Amino acid sequence: MHGEFLISALVTLLVVVDPLGLVPIFTSLTARLPAATRRAVALRAALIAFLILCGAALVGDWLLRQLGIGLPAFRIAGGLLLFSIASEMVFGVRIVRESNTAESAVEDDHARDIAAFPLAIPLMAGPGAITAVILLAGRTYGDPLLLGELIAMIAVVMTACLIAFMIGPRITKLLGVTGNIVMERLLGVILAALAVQFVIDGVRAVWN
Repeated sequence: MHGEFLISALVTLLVVVDPLGLVPIFTSLTARLPAATRRAVALRAALIAFLILCGAALVGDWLLRQLGIGLPAFRIAGGLLLFSIASEMVFGVRIVRESNTAESAVEDDHARDIAAFPLAIPLMAGPGAITAVILLAGRTYGDPLLLGELIAMIAVVMTACLIAFMIGPRITKLLGVTGNIVMERLLGVILAALAVQFVIDGVRAVWN
């Protein structure tokens, strides 16, 4: 149980957050900053996103109850949202949309700190990631150990983002355009399968 949950949580979060996919956006946003400042921005963005996702894991289920939303309904809605994100990845739309969002935020001067916005929100801890965390937290059924494992996986994924921001440009260059496209499509298919499973779990819970 614990091993399956760990793998499911790690794969889901890695695919939804997509650290390598965020590298070109991070690079473009911080291109004119000194290396030390880029590292500081990356670290702060990862920390902010980690806190947001941990908050979703700890209070997301309680918030749903206060709003009168059952977990099965949220599983179905969340699964559909994740499937939408997966379809964008498969058809190559997601990165273009996120790049446009980031550029618009900076150009319009809506954010004074790019670490908080648009990096942490909505790119690293966006609706898809928050939804995935709440769905995964619902699968812990209040088990403190499983919840701790989920928070640990969030930390692992945020660390992966931090490392990707530091060495990502070299990895992206190594993979080349074709390699990056193939990886994006493959991750999209995996996320689509996970999303469908969330919907199936929600429908099964409602049916029962």
